Amino acid sequence: MANFFSDDQPSNLTEFSVSELSGSIKRTIETAFDQVRVRGEISGFRGQHSSGHAYFSLKDDKARIDAVIWKGSFSKLKYRPEEGMEVIATGRITTFPGSSKYQIVIEQMEPAGAGALMALIEERKRRFTAEGLFDPSRKRPLPFMPKVIGVVTSPTGAVIRDILHRISDRFPVHVLVWPVKVQGEGSGDEVANAINGFNALQPGGAMPRPDVLIVARGGGSLEDLWSFNDEAVVRAAAESTIPLISAVGHETDWTLIDYAADVRAPTPTGAAEMAVPVKADLEAQMAGLAARLSGAASRQMDQRRQNLRALARALPSLDQLLALPRRRFDEAASALGRSLELNTMAKRRIFERAAAKLSPDMLVRRLVESRQRVSERAALAERIVERLIERQKARLGRIDATLTSMPGRLTAQTARLADRLESLSRRADSAVVNDLRRARSALTAHDRMLQSLSYKNVLMRGYAVIRDEMDRPVSRAADLSEGRAVAIEFADGRIAAVTGGDVTAALGTGDEAHASQTARKSAASPSVKPAATGKSAKKSDPPAGQGSLF
Repeated sequence: MANFFSDDQPSNLTEFSVSELSGSIKRTIETAFDQVRVRGEISGFRGQHSSGHAYFSLKDDKARIDAVIWKGSFSKLKYRPEEGMEVIATGRITTFPGSSKYQIVIEQMEPAGAGALMALIEERKRRFTAEGLFDPSRKRPLPFMPKVIGVVTSPTGAVIRDILHRISDRFPVHVLVWPVKVQGEGSGDEVANAINGFNALQPGGAMPRPDVLIVARGGGSLEDLWSFNDEAVVRAAAESTIPLISAVGHETDWTLIDYAADVRAPTPTGAAEMAVPVKADLEAQMAGLAARLSGAASRQMDQRRQNLRALARALPSLDQLLALPRRRFDEAASALGRSLELNTMAKRRIFERAAAKLSPDMLVRRLVESRQRVSERAALAERIVERLIERQKARLGRIDATLTSMPGRLTAQTARLADRLESLSRRADSAVVNDLRRARSALTAHDRMLQSLSYKNVLMRGYAVIRDEMDRPVSRAADLSEGRAVAIEFADGRIAAVTGGDVTAALGTGDEAHASQTARKSAASPSVKPAATGKSAKKSDPPAGQGSLF
């Protein structure tokens, strides 16, 4: 088969580079599909990239197309994309030449009808329920008598006027209004930031912290109330430490914030009624309680007065209480004189019996017995002292014998220790000599290895090292330009040189050996001066007649 594209028969087709062909395809596709609307299901969405862009795919049951939303367009979207959400995307088709792929650059995106929005709400509701954001145990009771009420709503609508009017009618308190957008782009983030802002206020600060929050909005369609289905709003309501009342839409309107709030009100006016009690009713109730308290106190006093009178009647009189003690005192006083006489007589008889037993002979006998006991104890003490003295003498004798024999033992022990010390000294000298011998052998081996690996042995074979002005080795001729000062290191020292032009161009055709020989002759010419003493060669102007190195 003939080759129509051979060198003998060149083709007349235009030749494109890969970049030119990719650019032409890109311009053709962008021109043909400048603005398109695509309906499909979001697939592979993982949130925004760290750059702020979002990458995912749109698919149906037969095909898939890559999609991208740039950072600037993503912040303007009314509905955030989510995995599995069916949307209608508006944008343009373009290609990515780096991987030969086409994609749609989305500028606007909206859910594909109310059914898609309801499906998205149900999916979010299931997810938040699984996380426990709607758990009844998380809900807090409303304070009975709040001092400050925080309201999150639009400052220009009728809702705020209804709330303020209802609160002023029932129980006037301090109301703080955080103005936000209640629909449209960015409204969900504003509502979430308002809830978090009220919770960030510190008690006792310059701005009073609300005791209860009301998030309110008038009625509207599903799209109008969509901001209150936003994930940020639901999480802010669930995490609020201040009790929160949701009053979004009419009684038939339900949003996800209603499930996360502590209490749901059917209307904004109903939220105001839940937040504060009726002052007139409280005053009437207080008056009734005060009357009941006064009546109860009067009845209690009357009852206690009657009880006190009954107890007083049951108590005996003072004469009755003192009659018996007075009689006992009189009887005791009359018997006291006779008792003292009898007691004195009894004591006198006891003293006389004791005196009758005492005589001089008995005292002499007791003195004799006492002297005898003292003599016996003195003799016993003398014998004990003699035995102690004999014991101490025997102990001192043993100690003297021990001290007499001690110098001989010390002399023998000293001799043994001296022999051991001499033996250890000889072993230490031998160990030091052996260690020095091993260290000297290791040092000699390391020196031989260092000499064998040194680049100076290579210089001995006729090679040289080229160094630049910074004393850095140069391995390639392309690293040096013409007129550069260099240092050439040989085995016996260094010389300075200046680079010239291309050796091959200067000498014509020839082999590398001839060029190397020419360079060496030029480097060794009498006009080249030795380098200055030091680690790096100093840069100087080339002398007249300096030859080319390369």
